[in-house]
Amino acid sequence: MATATAAAEPKPQAQAASGRKVVDEVSGWLRVFDDGSVDRTWTGPPEALPLMQPVPPYAAPRDGHTLHDLPGEPNLRVYLPEVANGGERLPVVVHLHGGGFCISHPSWLMYHHFYSRLACAVPAAVVSVELPLAPERRLPAHIDTAVAALRRLRSIALSSSEDGVNDPAAKLLREAADVSRVFLVGDSSGANLVHFVAARVCAGADGEWAPLLLAGGVPIHPGFVRATRSRSELEVKADSVFFTLDMLDKFNAMALPAGATREHPFTCPMGPQAPPLESVPLPPMLVAVGENDLVRDTNLEYCDALRAAGKDVEVLLSRGMSHAFYLNKFAVDMDPTTGERTRELIDAITSFVARH
Repeated sequence: MATATAAAEPKPQAQAASGRKVVDEVSGWLRVFDDGSVDRTWTGPPEALPLMQPVPPYAAPRDGHTLHDLPGEPNLRVYLPEVANGGERLPVVVHLHGGGFCISHPSWLMYHHFYSRLACAVPAAVVSVELPLAPERRLPAHIDTAVAALRRLRSIALSSSEDGVNDPAAKLLREAADVSRVFLVGDSSGANLVHFVAARVCAGADGEWAPLLLAGGVPIHPGFVRATRSRSELEVKADSVFFTLDMLDKFNAMALPAGATREHPFTCPMGPQAPPLESVPLPPMLVAVGENDLVRDTNLEYCDALRAAGKDVEVLLSRGMSHAFYLNKFAVDMDPTTGERTRELIDAITSFVARH
């Protein structure tokens, strides 16, 4: 889920001219009508709008990388850094965007500024996946799409021009990517997906994914919740900011399978409804946690549960930071502390990839 710098002011929602009625909404982000249609026109603070502007692709290098769109099933966005690496192929970072499973797009500026920078820092080929959105498509559609993206990546790696894969972006990706070192990175709800996509891939039969190998996962501020919780001082202080637990609950209600509660494994993989983590195959994980994030405690609970299950897990705690702070380009550029914490996050991911 993306953050903004001010609270979303509730605005009166007039009935649509067609006679449709609003039956559900998440203030600022979306309205659901009685005919099942969804309006995602932003109605929150206007200063947040620039973060949601799409960045078009460019084949001419900018800031040390190129950017390519690769249409297909699913659509992919590819960042390729310019590096002098002696012809060695690059590890691949597969990015799963956040947005509470209901909003956002990988072309938005908020993602572009971070993942283009990450591609050059690692360096790595960054492949961002266009995920379906709820409530039109509920979970597990997002997981299925992310798995399909990995299958498409594998197919591109195994293909050649003789196979009819002539898309220039696919050719560039095939030549640059080392699919034996793939890392899943996701933010907020995308971080939830990292867990489930990794588990599904790691449970595959021997050789099913070859030559693709999932080398690690980086869930950043996963949107994990609990069915029961006390109202903490942190939550009370954060009631007026853009990201609230009530908002997270709304998105989850729209995205989870019908009738599911907060304890569903998709939002609580360490809860009683989830399979024991000891039985879940996972690669090494680096979990990024914001000290002031409203889901900090459940993030740390997840890390503790992974450790107790014998999993390889590292934790990066970003001091003084809230949910998805690094996606707010304006804060990253203008606030020295946010900029430094973002650099620490990029450095931690770079180190994690280098060690795996």
